[in-house]
Amino acid sequence: MICEDRVVIVTGAGRGLGRSHAEALVRAGAKVVVNDLGVERDGAAQGKPVAEEVAAQLRALGGEAVASTHDISDWESAEALVRQTVDTFGRLDCVVNNAGILRDRMIVNTTVEEWDDVIRVHLRGTFAMLRFAAAYWREQAKGGNPVEASVVNTTSPSGLFGKPGQANYGSAKAGIATLTMIAAEELGRYGVTVNAVAPVAYTRMTADLVTGDGASRVLAPEYVSPLVVWLASPRSRHVTGRVFELSGKRFGIAEPWRHGPGTVPDGVPEPEEAGAIAESLLACAAPPERMGGNL
Repeated sequence: MICEDRVVIVTGAGRGLGRSHAEALVRAGAKVVVNDLGVERDGAAQGKPVAEEVAAQLRALGGEAVASTHDISDWESAEALVRQTVDTFGRLDCVVNNAGILRDRMIVNTTVEEWDDVIRVHLRGTFAMLRFAAAYWREQAKGGNPVEASVVNTTSPSGLFGKPGQANYGSAKAGIATLTMIAAEELGRYGVTVNAVAPVAYTRMTADLVTGDGASRVLAPEYVSPLVVWLASPRSRHVTGRVFELSGKRFGIAEPWRHGPGTVPDGVPEPEEAGAIAESLLACAAPPERMGGNL
């Protein structure tokens, strides 16, 4: 019960990873706001009542849960979700940013709408929830109320290492990883930790991307949720600004951009000299990581 009485918003909690997180959080004692629009994988509107269905199932487990169909990529709607949570449970302790859609295309075939829609849901949606939750926690801290809050964002190996066909999705997820580090630096003064998970899991979103015998079993979302629960709990107060890789039973830490080899030439080099410098640095530098490395 490491999250006993903590109030947690889980976005995209109607299916897959988000649903697994919500159930694990309730089992750990949390009060959960199940946020989901009930849309298709590509974001097409369906209006399925998945949020209420999951919330009802969580209540049947003996937990406290309410449903939300707020669109987290909409500015006013994200603010309303935070307000609904505080009005319902009296406070907010954690946000698990999990909602997302896919519009996979090669760059030469991607439309501006497919780019904008994916960036809007993933990157803008994560930022909007972070923005209004952070404003609430800052107000609490300035009012003299102790804050032990946390944010768990969802990035992806596609954003950390790149994957052909996912320029829009990977760019959004890379932005979320960097946003996580920046938010950790900014919000620590208010008592807020900010971390991220980069999961590989078999869900509705990835069923045609994650293949192989037994993929649904060895890459079950349930392998990811325990760490999300820990990051949502007070037990992880000393951890912030980190990105955790989770693939089946494998735990890992993603190490961000680091300064590699460098030099300072005399004066302004000619292009050929600049090229020679670049070649010498490349000879000393580690090659780029690819997806699936260090498994």
